[in-house]
Amino acid sequence: MKLENLNIIIADDHPLFRNALRQALTSAFEHAQWYEADSADALQSVLDAQNTSYDLVLLDLQMPGSHGYSTLIHLRAHYPDLPVVVISAHEDINTISRAIHYGSSGFIPKSASMETLKEALSAVLLGDIWLPAGAEIIPVEDDDTDKMASKLSDLTPQQYKVLQMFAEGLLNKQIAYDLGVSEATIKAHATAIFRKLGVRNRTQAVIALAQLEMDKGDLS
Repeated sequence: MKLENLNIIIADDHPLFRNALRQALTSAFEHAQWYEADSADALQSVLDAQNTSYDLVLLDLQMPGSHGYSTLIHLRAHYPDLPVVVISAHEDINTISRAIHYGSSGFIPKSASMETLKEALSAVLLGDIWLPAGAEIIPVEDDDTDKMASKLSDLTPQQYKVLQMFAEGLLNKQIAYDLGVSEATIKAHATAIFRKLGVRNRTQAVIALAQLEMDKGDLS
């Protein structure tokens, strides 16, 4: 891939960080078009935009609407040809290993220098996997989190959005209004979500989604 005329999405809820990142990278990718999203929902809206093909997503795991690794898992399931690089303040090896396990093409600590950032993104855009110096990936066990990740990847984009709204505590009526559909449609989505996640109700679905939050020990 030629590193020119790129369409790159910065998905992070801190406007100052997005702005600093875009400004710092403009010199390295001078012909790139930059798109921004401050939440998981905003990211989906950018991805749904017509007539735009994206080359890379820079993803913060802790955006509003994201539940740890859930947005990364969703992106890899529905946009398999779109590289995703996690940029995170949480630099422990467990977080890095899970991000790579769930399909990230790289992991860049927010503490990285701009030179390192440019090097990492160039490597990913050329098809490589980029990790911080000295990072040794550890195997991810086939645990409950991993099993839930597999189930989450089966949700359609609309079902994933409804699940996120369940997690926000919105009622079916509110969700139907926000999405411009009928309550019956939301109930149908709910039934499909429960079946795919192997749960019986909303509460269990939200608890299941919470399994994909980063471990408390990972947030040091």
